[in-house]
Amino acid sequence: IDSSRSVRPHEFETMRKFMIDILSTLDIGLNATRVGVVQYSSQVRSEFSLKSHAKLEAMVTGINQIVPLAQGTMTGLAIRYVMSAAFTAEEGDRPKVPNVAVIVTDGRPQDRVAEVAAEAREKGVEIYAVGVARADMASLRAMASPPFEDHVFLVESFDLIHQFGLQFQDKLCDMDLCSTVQHGCEHQCVSTLGSYYCVCPEGKLLQDDGQSCGTCKSANIDLVLLIDGSKSVRPQNFELVKKFVNQVVDSLDVSAQGTRVGLVQYSSRVRTEFPLNMYHTADEIKAAVMKVDYMEKGTMTGLALKHMLETSFSESEGARPSGRNIPRIGLVFTDGRSQDDITEFAKKAKEAGITMYAVGVGKAVEGELREIASEPVEKHFYYTTDFTAISTIAENLKFNVCPEESQGEIEVKDPCDCESLVEFQQATMSSLEKLTHQHILLLKTRLHPNTDKSILSWLMKINH
Repeated sequence: IDSSRSVRPHEFETMRKFMIDILSTLDIGLNATRVGVVQYSSQVRSEFSLKSHAKLEAMVTGINQIVPLAQGTMTGLAIRYVMSAAFTAEEGDRPKVPNVAVIVTDGRPQDRVAEVAAEAREKGVEIYAVGVARADMASLRAMASPPFEDHVFLVESFDLIHQFGLQFQDKLCDMDLCSTVQHGCEHQCVSTLGSYYCVCPEGKLLQDDGQSCGTCKSANIDLVLLIDGSKSVRPQNFELVKKFVNQVVDSLDVSAQGTRVGLVQYSSRVRTEFPLNMYHTADEIKAAVMKVDYMEKGTMTGLALKHMLETSFSESEGARPSGRNIPRIGLVFTDGRSQDDITEFAKKAKEAGITMYAVGVGKAVEGELREIASEPVEKHFYYTTDFTAISTIAENLKFNVCPEESQGEIEVKDPCDCESLVEFQQATMSSLEKLTHQHILLLKTRLHPNTDKSILSWLMKINH
């Protein structure tokens, strides 16, 4: 901005307002649009650099604190400073991000501008020249980038610069950045107002670098696990459930900017063990999971689904805004029939865009699991008769969340099929044999040494 002595105090105030109006239309932030302000007259002074302020409010304060230099009009010197100092990494310039310079002046430059402006443009700086009142049109055209009709503006007086700001904002932001910058998008670049973003084809997710596409191993997801802590699970099996959770966590790329994981336990009530924004590494999550205390009591699966939808996937709990298109995944683990209705909130969760997985063990009801699971149900519903087999489900879940890594379809077993019944009988007999053997050993240690041999023989037959 030109702060030469020809710019009167009240005119400089309108220039402040012009700058603030322009800033208010931009998405300001260190990871969005960065803005620096330089004023010049016979000398050049940086008021704040590209990295000085991350918020609009701080920039407005900085602009309102500017004291005009009130000397000559060395516009060429100002352009050279912008090119060699303002647009440097030390001052906050980023690679592959468009460099735009807006020069506002009210008079004829007292030094040469054509050569230095051409040098700046060759280095990739896009220059807009805004002249007010006494500004020289030839000088404006010598500074600006082509085409001139989009980059050169002349306003009759400072009183009109505020109204002109609206027209200028449209020109500044109506840039197809995808066609003018090296965006690096693997699949497709989409231009927006003063910015751009990359998108991926269906079935793939945008990676942390904001450019490449991939599956969930390096993709961002928000995952909330609901684990059944009812008394039917039993303490030793609850420890297996915790190991199951950690096995799932091991298959994910956990970080603050990557995958986030939250854990909820439910029985007759619901308890958030940790929200999505509490832990940022897999090791932290796994340590927290192993410290979870078993609740016991009832099985209120419907209440847990309501809590997940209304609380766990809220932004206050760490869920990323829905506008960022980060997949939200809910996983319900249960071992029995729900004691409340699940229909309403199972449906609402899926309508809200949450992909639901249902994992059942033992006495879990297939109909309820299918009602919770997203379509296609066969890829989102799992069942096993025994807690010792849930580690296999954890492996299958990893493949389903990351479909391209899958080695084949996952078989979903009907608990009423003959094969499942045989598997259940075998598992039951194995457990009974272990229990019987333990009790026989206990009896033998308590029997008198002179116990009749026929009794010992009978006990061994039972064991057999």
